[in-house]
Amino acid sequence: MSSLKRFSRTIKSKAQLSSDKVANEAAVRELKGTVVEMERSLSVCTDDIAVMQRDIHRLTAEYNKLHTKYEDLEARSRRNNVRIIGVPEGPNSSTTASVAVLLKEALSLEKEPVLDRSHRTLQPVPKPGERPRAIVARFHYHGECLDVLRHAKELQRIQFKGLNISIFPDHTVKTAKAWAAFNKERRQLRGIEGVQYGLFYPAQLHITHNGVGKDFLSPDEAGEYIKTFRSVSKV
Repeated sequence: MSSLKRFSRTIKSKAQLSSDKVANEAAVRELKGTVVEMERSLSVCTDDIAVMQRDIHRLTAEYNKLHTKYEDLEARSRRNNVRIIGVPEGPNSSTTASVAVLLKEALSLEKEPVLDRSHRTLQPVPKPGERPRAIVARFHYHGECLDVLRHAKELQRIQFKGLNISIFPDHTVKTAKAWAAFNKERRQLRGIEGVQYGLFYPAQLHITHNGVGKDFLSPDEAGEYIKTFRSVSKV
């Protein structure tokens, strides 16, 4: 009787093993099908990513090109403009007529320049005691604009009716930041004997030392060059 039970159990075990094997093989086939489908999907995704990367590179190049063109057009539109800083706020302080008179008297010009328009920068009106907004003036003639900037550069400190004012080119935000990056180097150059310097558009610092001129597009490179002046003076 015990032998028959053992035989029966053996038969059942084999049947169970066979059933489990069939189930496992079915599960493996299903997993293989899933893996194949995933590989196919991943391949499609990889192709899509490659296409997207090409599009991104193309669009980035087009954006950079358009941004450069936009920056150039904006800079050209401002070439007849100047910014006047330090003039107190007032009802008639930024009119075309008052700004023309200011420029003539402050810079000792022979005649009032011809201005197309002038206005305060588009910022909130400052509260009492706060710094006044800059005045943007547009010249009708580019030559007069250059003449005013030349006079302002020569005077450096411009006084008008007891006020200290400053006159600068009306650069774009990008160019203004690029010029401001050289502020430290320009301060270091002041007072160094035998040195002349100037900033040129779009952002190039020209340094002339003992008749030898060099141009710098990087403030760090200009700073390293300025250090050589100090080492020479110490010797």
